[in-house]
Amino acid sequence: MSEDNAKLQALRERIDRLDEELQARISERASIAQEVARTKQAAGADNGYYRPEREAEVLRKVKARNAGPLSDEEMARLFREIMSACLALEEPLRIGFLGPEGTFTQAAALKHFGHSVQTASLATTDQVFRAVEAGECHYGVVPVENSTEGVVTHTLDLFINSPLTVCGEVELRIHHLLLGRAGGEAPTRVYSHQQSLGQCRAWLDANLGSVERVAVSSNAEAARRAAEEADAVAIAGEAAAEIYGLEVLARNIEDEPGNTTRFLVIGRQPVPPSGHDKTSLLLSTRNKPGALYAMLEPLSRHGVSMTRIESRPSRRAIWEYVFFVDIEGHCADPTVAAALQELESEAAMFRVLGSYPRSVL
Repeated sequence: MSEDNAKLQALRERIDRLDEELQARISERASIAQEVARTKQAAGADNGYYRPEREAEVLRKVKARNAGPLSDEEMARLFREIMSACLALEEPLRIGFLGPEGTFTQAAALKHFGHSVQTASLATTDQVFRAVEAGECHYGVVPVENSTEGVVTHTLDLFINSPLTVCGEVELRIHHLLLGRAGGEAPTRVYSHQQSLGQCRAWLDANLGSVERVAVSSNAEAARRAAEEADAVAIAGEAAAEIYGLEVLARNIEDEPGNTTRFLVIGRQPVPPSGHDKTSLLLSTRNKPGALYAMLEPLSRHGVSMTRIESRPSRRAIWEYVFFVDIEGHCADPTVAAALQELESEAAMFRVLGSYPRSVL
């Protein structure tokens, strides 16, 4: 055996030994997870086994102690999958998402919860909310804003009458593909979600300017339709291309290279502090001059940073609006709690939609 071959053989043997050690440690971790489940069950815990704040803390520690050569994100992704598999031994989670199979919302759900959960494809965002409210799903994942096209107004509107709590957030880089049938005809229609059509507007103008743009309920639905029509194409992602057997005609057709969509995780239980949190609020002002300033001024005075504010018609009275506000910190943090107490006294309507860990992955 040559010197190079001997060195390679020795390196492979080291990898084999490390694989054995890793497998043993992962199995040990899974056994401890099962013991955690039995301990909680014996104690009568009724808040479920999934702890968003605990998982966020673990993933932050993974990234903080990572020394490479794998990136922080890649290392955290590996641990995300180990945690997902261990949690499935305690309590298999059912996660609702805007379907059909292959949407970016499903990709966001798997990024946040890992691939050991059961994902439930639902036809509309309304159905995602209802499934979680009815207990058919433990959690749901819904899109809330895009860095190119702004807020998803329908999602915000659903929070107005929903009792659900925001339990987490997911940020997903969105790379759009133009998909079509292999050997298909020249396209006369391009299907996609309205948001995606907006995110690819300049590319479509330059390359498919005369082609009809048809908005559908999701990008995966667009891919499904394109798979059935020889003269249609779709804007969707890699997963949809694989599921519906479509050919990739063009890649990365989004107008902004940093195109990112933020998703919210919705559930029925509040989330304790993780140490790096956000809080989402639903507010309305009294009908008087300077009402919005007076309502939000306590945030500035207490040093609480507001990261987003959006207004929407309340749907209760003409020209009446509600405001969706994101702030840094958890509602249980003393400074945040003091600011919110004062804010509530100024607001005509005040509701904490949820405090939750900031996106880790």
